[in-house]
Amino acid sequence: MKLSIILAPYDSGLYHAGFGQGPDAIIAGGLVDELALRGHDVIVEDIGEVGDAQRREIATGFAVCRAVANKVDMARDDERFPIVLAGNCLTAAGAVAGDAADSIIWIDQHGDLNTPETSAYGFLDGMALATTLGLCWRPMTSAIPGFQAIDPSRCMLVDARDLDPDERRLLDTLPIIRAQWTDALDNVGKLKAAGAAQVHLHLDLDVHDPDVLQVNRYALPGGPNPEQLRQLVCGLAKSIPIVGITLSAYDPAFDAKGEVPPVVGQLLGDFLAAHARI
Repeated sequence: MKLSIILAPYDSGLYHAGFGQGPDAIIAGGLVDELALRGHDVIVEDIGEVGDAQRREIATGFAVCRAVANKVDMARDDERFPIVLAGNCLTAAGAVAGDAADSIIWIDQHGDLNTPETSAYGFLDGMALATTLGLCWRPMTSAIPGFQAIDPSRCMLVDARDLDPDERRLLDTLPIIRAQWTDALDNVGKLKAAGAAQVHLHLDLDVHDPDVLQVNRYALPGGPNPEQLRQLVCGLAKSIPIVGITLSAYDPAFDAKGEVPPVVGQLLGDFLAAHARI
């Protein structure tokens, strides 16, 4: 399969800092070799430095989305499957635009469903899914090439175990499909019934059980181990048309033994093998 790995190494507006170090660490950990050994034709592209000179989180965050949307769109034009390695979850809004996705599966220990009106901290990445669903930052998303907000009925939120009270209240009012990693495959039918035809898969790596794999400072107890998550994404690849994938939120500073990159390589390799059989 022809693949385009797109690096968006930003964390809260900062280039190659914090989570922004994750994409390069995954590449350095052997991802390209792993995929090439499986027979894939792989190219790697970094979006480079974007945004304003002050590195303001909001301006730079959406500049990253615009750059990613363009890179993903070019990958699709070249008939390459796009894999986005991102620091921040907000980057998924750009990937969704480039994919022309009409649906999303969001696997994350957090809901990312805050808005500027409900966020207690003003953390932009805590609004990532809300942004992708068109619930906030609409003037900013309108500038992302190809962006169309995903209808909440075509969104599956998987394993969100750390939710703010306002996120819980919002979930009570929206038709988002809620699932745990244990029953997500059983809920794919609901996504199809809602009209899902082109699905973007967003995977925040901190969904892993931190007692087994620590990926950043925010991980809370619970969640799947690497093998369980691998089985889930492979099952999704066999069950529904996935047009692109984003992986985010890996901070190498919390992975002293370098355990995360090989896990990502195995997961993506097996995901792509399953995807090829759909």
